[in-house]
Amino acid sequence: MKYIFLLFVTGITLFANVLESPLLSVNKEQTQASIKIDKIDIGMSGFVFHRLSAKHTSILKNAVVSSYDKDTKIATLALSEFDGLKNNALPEGKWEVRPGDIAVLAFGYSRALLISPDEEIYYKITKNTKNIQWIHPDLFATILSNNGHPTPLKSDFYEMCSATSVGIVFFYLQENVFTLDCRSFKILNISKAPLKQTSEELPFYTRVQHIDEAWWGEGSDPLTSYEPHYYKLMLEFNKDNSNLLDIVKNSKIEAVKNLLKNADTGDKI
Repeated sequence: MKYIFLLFVTGITLFANVLESPLLSVNKEQTQASIKIDKIDIGMSGFVFHRLSAKHTSILKNAVVSSYDKDTKIATLALSEFDGLKNNALPEGKWEVRPGDIAVLAFGYSRALLISPDEEIYYKITKNTKNIQWIHPDLFATILSNNGHPTPLKSDFYEMCSATSVGIVFFYLQENVFTLDCRSFKILNISKAPLKQTSEELPFYTRVQHIDEAWWGEGSDPLTSYEPHYYKLMLEFNKDNSNLLDIVKNSKIEAVKNLLKNADTGDKI
């Protein structure tokens, strides 16, 4: 058991530190920038800030690593409107992103949400990890209830992460722990964790007994099966991840394996 969690914690530690680097270039549309950095993973998210003075800065854009060249050590960042702090009473600056502004990546990676099928697995993982501040799934369940989504959507995770400054979401599925950037939903790491599962709580382990349902729309129906839904979510944003594809292909759950068959026939994952 200690060996299992040593591997898991090692995987977490890889993403524990915030990364900063000045921008080398920015395109005219303000949608793409580049930085030089020794090591980084595609899908890591953060923001770009502009330094106004020695004591004042302003955040300008969200940023997600879209590609990385290991030879040149150049990472390309996809830029989008910053939505982490919404307050109509605050003034908005008109600064554009420029070379020399600072990209901050892996921001919030010390705060995480764990999606687990039962209480025992949840506490085995959270109580045996360090350097992580765990946000209890009850809070996420409350957000789902407010949105009327007993079946969680990617947008619900994004809302949760923006509201609580969570950088990483973990999924425990079939003796694997998947580490995803909470904003981009890109898989950063997959760790083996063969823990004994005693039950299956839907949509995940939470002490919230009921999640309200919306009258209609995506996510409004109760979740009927744990693994297929979360594999489907991950596949939608990680279609080129060979490790994930292999795990799905070799799954002992037929509904999980069928996700790849649906993709092959052109159905939406």
